Amino acid sequence: MPPVSSAPSASAYRFLLSRQWVVLTLVALLLIPGMVRLGFWQLHRHEDRVARNELVAESLAADPVPVGKLAAPGRGPADADRYRRVTATGVYDTGGETVVRQRTGGDGRSIGYHVLTPLIREDGTAVLVNRGWIPAGEDLTKFPQVPAPPSGEVTVTGRLMADEKAGSGVKDKRGLPPRQVMLIDSARMAEELDRPVLGGYVALEETSPEPSAEQPERLPEPDHSGIGPHLAYAFQWWLFAAAVPVGWVVLVRRERGDRLARDSGAQAAADGRTDERADGEAAVGRSAVPAPSAAETADRPAD
Repeated sequence: MPPVSSAPSASAYRFLLSRQWVVLTLVALLLIPGMVRLGFWQLHRHEDRVARNELVAESLAADPVPVGKLAAPGRGPADADRYRRVTATGVYDTGGETVVRQRTGGDGRSIGYHVLTPLIREDGTAVLVNRGWIPAGEDLTKFPQVPAPPSGEVTVTGRLMADEKAGSGVKDKRGLPPRQVMLIDSARMAEELDRPVLGGYVALEETSPEPSAEQPERLPEPDHSGIGPHLAYAFQWWLFAAAVPVGWVVLVRRERGDRLARDSGAQAAADGRTDERADGEAAVGRSAVPAPSAAETADRPAD
């Protein structure tokens, strides 16, 4: 038999041209850039979270400024001014008070309302003050019992926030009971109050003078220490992208080995059948030659 070459034959990889392997290869080629892009998307989310944390920390550490410097009727705070501590002086308008539905309490589990009370300033404009959280009552179709705000002129200090938009699982539903909303929207409140309202709202931190009666639970400071899992997710997607070609090579080598093993087994079986036929033909040839008879042996002259 001729010696078998140890170099891999190109025919051993012809299975890569089959429909199954062409589809598998195309899927792998599509997955790699997709996973790489998902990794960068998570990286950008991580960078945004870090930038937000820095903004919140700087804003909370800055000295309070009058709210009129950062917001105006129809104009909310700029992105760089969000979470800035501001002050406002005026008188609360309890008649224009509204509650914001489906808000979570400080324990992270209880559902209730945020109390949104307009503070009427000396120039007649209003600033919306989120006085805090109260638990939901049994009848969600009625305006809840809300602790009364301080009477007379007060000065409030709080974090300046932008108007809320639909998203993050909160939908702006219509047809709610009177004086109930899903989102804090200063433009809509301006229509209902029939007066100019500064854009955004103030999340209350302090009131001067301090109220003597019970007040809503004040909102905690926004988290500005955690960075979330986005960076870990980015590396995870990139590892998945690197694993795709490695897995493809492993599958190709395994398929090639299986095919070579099957081909070798088939070749060995075929060689065995060939040897058996050759041995059989040789045996038949030997049995076809007649043995000399006794008479022929006797007549043969001796040497």
